[in-house]
Amino acid sequence: MLNKLKILFLGAGSMAEAMISGLVKSKRILARQIIATNRSNSIRLTELEKNYGIKGIRKEKVAIDQADIIILAMKPKDFEESITSIKNEIQTSQLILSVMAGISTNQIAEKLREGQQVIRVMPNTSSMVGESATAIVPGKQVTASSILLAEELLACLGTVYHLDEEKIDIFTGIAGSGPAYFYYLMEHIERAGREGGLDAKTARQIVAQTILGAAKMVMHQNDTPSELREKVTSPNGTTAAGLEALKVNGAGIAMFQAVQGATKRSKEISWEIQEMIREN
Repeated sequence: MLNKLKILFLGAGSMAEAMISGLVKSKRILARQIIATNRSNSIRLTELEKNYGIKGIRKEKVAIDQADIIILAMKPKDFEESITSIKNEIQTSQLILSVMAGISTNQIAEKLREGQQVIRVMPNTSSMVGESATAIVPGKQVTASSILLAEELLACLGTVYHLDEEKIDIFTGIAGSGPAYFYYLMEHIERAGREGGLDAKTARQIVAQTILGAAKMVMHQNDTPSELREKVTSPNGTTAAGLEALKVNGAGIAMFQAVQGATKRSKEISWEIQEMIREN
């Protein structure tokens, strides 16, 4: 079924690009099935055409009603203006997926026709390589078949998790911002590798493979991360020495607070967006 869909991205920013990359690389969606558009940046559309083989079309020339799935990937501040300009072209038979931060399924549905199906989705940048953790929040009007379709499409980007809308902020704190936490850790482990005599490329690959392997152990076994950690930590061994350094320097608390901080900021951004919408 996926190979018959026509997918339209309204917005061509970094999240749209990550999703386009993941969809095309999955080979379950062909590049010719995807169209991207934005308000005025034709250079950006040309880049996406060149890099992924999709079609980039200026907004005023896009046939909105020809898409099966419309992905709202514009900046939240542009949401009302963009939706208002195309409201009459969107059909209730079309499925709307929104990746916009801070705007609820109800707010989107209110701007469209009665009975419009809207699903809020939150992938992360690992969509680019098909390894995203993606949240899915169906709106009130969404049918079971549309949810299954969205799941199948988003599974091209990684693993899909169903959430209540009020859990979006903690999801952002963990999965949305999470890749950056691990990149930050990798930076410092790689530096230790370089100072220990490894060249940068080798150190980076070793770090990446180690994190990948540890993640797969968690995904494919019933043991908790704590239990796995205990299994690989021998008394007075090298791992114990490394973990002690982490504990002494507050690494666990720092990671916990990182998630809390990102979650808090996600809530603040949502509030700021709501204030902006009310003022307009």
